[in-house]
Amino acid sequence: MVRFLHIQNRQRAPLVGCRDCPAVQAEASPYSLVDICLNALTADLEKFCKERPDGTLRLKESERLPQEVADRLLKTMAYQELLNDGTVGIFRGNQMRLKQACIHKAKISAHSFRKAFCHHKLVELDATGMNAEVTIADVVSGLGSNKWIQNNLQCLVLDSLTLSPTNPYERCFSQLSGLRSLSITNVLFHNEDLAEVASLPRLESLDISNTSVTDITALLACKDRLKSLTMHYLKGLKMPTPKVLDVIREFKCLNHLDISDDQQSTSDVPCRLLEQRDILPNIVSLDISGSKYITDESVEEFVKQRPTMQFVGLICTDAGYTEFLSGEGNLKVSGGANEIQISEALKRYSDRACFVKEALFRLFTQTCFMRITKPKILKLVIIGMRNHPLDLAVQLTGSACALNLTRQGLSAGMPVRLLSDIIQLLLKAIENFPEQQQLQKNCLLSLSSIRILQDVPFNRFAAAKLVIQWLCNQENQNIQRIAVNIISILALKLSSEQTAQLSAELYIVVGKLLEIIEQKTNQNEMDTTFSFTLSALWNLTDEAPTTCKHFIENQGLELFMRVLKSFPSDSSIQHRVLGLWNNVAEVRELHSELMQKDFVDRVSEFLYSSEIEVSYFSAGIFAHLISRGEQAWTLSQTQRKSLIEQLHSVILKWPTPECKMVALAVYRSFKSFYPLLDCFTIPGVQLWAVCAIQHVCCKTPARYCGMLIEEDGLPHLYNIKENDQADPDVRRIVAEILASVDTHMLYYGKPKNLKELQTESKG
Repeated sequence: MVRFLHIQNRQRAPLVGCRDCPAVQAEASPYSLVDICLNALTADLEKFCKERPDGTLRLKESERLPQEVADRLLKTMAYQELLNDGTVGIFRGNQMRLKQACIHKAKISAHSFRKAFCHHKLVELDATGMNAEVTIADVVSGLGSNKWIQNNLQCLVLDSLTLSPTNPYERCFSQLSGLRSLSITNVLFHNEDLAEVASLPRLESLDISNTSVTDITALLACKDRLKSLTMHYLKGLKMPTPKVLDVIREFKCLNHLDISDDQQSTSDVPCRLLEQRDILPNIVSLDISGSKYITDESVEEFVKQRPTMQFVGLICTDAGYTEFLSGEGNLKVSGGANEIQISEALKRYSDRACFVKEALFRLFTQTCFMRITKPKILKLVIIGMRNHPLDLAVQLTGSACALNLTRQGLSAGMPVRLLSDIIQLLLKAIENFPEQQQLQKNCLLSLSSIRILQDVPFNRFAAAKLVIQWLCNQENQNIQRIAVNIISILALKLSSEQTAQLSAELYIVVGKLLEIIEQKTNQNEMDTTFSFTLSALWNLTDEAPTTCKHFIENQGLELFMRVLKSFPSDSSIQHRVLGLWNNVAEVRELHSELMQKDFVDRVSEFLYSSEIEVSYFSAGIFAHLISRGEQAWTLSQTQRKSLIEQLHSVILKWPTPECKMVALAVYRSFKSFYPLLDCFTIPGVQLWAVCAIQHVCCKTPARYCGMLIEEDGLPHLYNIKENDQADPDVRRIVAEILASVDTHMLYYGKPKNLKELQTESKG
């Protein structure tokens, strides 16, 4: 029940940056009501649906969503990878209308695709990464079956899909006459396919990156309307450089051209392009990242000849190191020379692992001595790591950048949502790469932030398992110190059920923690590791009978007796030791281990301690032990009677609850107090319990008064209040507790059963 609560100053970074950025403000704000509702809907979708005879879902008749909300619901389901043949059934019929459909990584058949999406009036469709059973021809022919879509679909993304296995050159795009933008990357898309696409009458934007195109001459068919052309990493392009430039020269309307290369190609097209004066007169954005032989001089000359340019991509090149190309002015530059260029690279290449890795590597060197909080940059790191969960280089460099951006006081200025996202990603990375020690170390160091441990929501159970494994496998004292500090705080946040699940791991870690305590005690070394380890053991035994048993089985009781003897005048050590023993004393099955004369004598020494915390915990130990009854004791009746009288006398001498009597004790619940409240034969036991409850209810009424109500603890108090034979001091304190509960209910309202409860107690 008793846990140690870390209280320390939370150092803030000297400066806080980017707080006025709209994206960062959004991260610092609560989730929108629409997002909360959509997440609740997707988490329990079947509750809002009925099942058709074919096993697919449909919304109940009364459920209808506006088009904008339907689009967001579909995108949410895609993001959570919930789209399958059953769930996409909710988009059949007329209950929802879609306009901008995102079906990323949907695991659906061609039949389900047609039934769910092809009857809507779609303006945009993003079908990136759908399962291999659905081909490009399936998608396009399905869309083409709707006359409205034929004429009005404007944007289509078919990245990483497959062409028809039986007829790879099956022409199908000509059906979509209204198409303005097409992305078809990472596909076995050939010259014949390109010729068909180029004939689309309204096409303005085309992305054919990493396809099988060997000749781009067919694009001349749309040279007068093409405004954006992306064709990075065309590994099979066989045209000589002069012919490639001749084709590009015809694109008089082109605003954006991407001929970058993730694979560090030896092509000289980008280099030769920069030398041309009569090419791309209206270009606004040029990406030549990853190209060799690029110089600052050639890039500057090209840009200066085209004053309307707004962006040039230069990451993984030797250019971008002049003031003109710094990225600070109107010309945006993606590169690795400075923080501005790196941020631009992370924005533009979040889907390209090679460039993300390079940008993160450059970012790491930029942030090693960071003193300003940069939420905007952390968000870019998160996006890069999230998009490439199985790329070790991205995860490793990303985790190192995350550590630099959140270490020490920097996390204080970060929105909680960003911190939650990055910790979850780090834990996922450890799961994907369990043998990567540097990745684990980065995660461990990021977790060591007090702000993150105390305030940020993340999977603490997974984190606890990770830290326990680290502690048990490391002999480095710095790592041990960090690990035990994290464990001591995580233990406060774990539920009793989670602690029980960690039982096997906890047996090992209890032994390891006791090993550290023994080593420090033998060396008479009272450092931060020693203090953190005591706190960790205290917190791990809170409402954890199995862990308390592990403590006893590992000779923890005897060791802690030695600790008290070795450090006789340190009250902080005394109240940690006695606090842990108090947790053990709550476990009735272990009372026989505690009811020994040397233990009782040792605890008795602290009953009258001037340090209230020490006196409080020693009294608590005796309250739990005495409540068992006389037959369980090895002490004589005289000794037991004397102890009971001392307990009563000591408690009455404690200061009023307005004083922070036990500043370092918190309670997960009051469950172990209720047997003590019912112990009418020994008033001292009841007195300790009501004093403890009164203190925390006075100090934190919103939490603890509510806890009494939720746990049905009030009947125990009413029983004392209405019992004329109860000790007067106990009844007085109970009345004060109930008054605090009444005040609490003025603010939070009465529970429904309270009136019945009070009536029953008076009867």
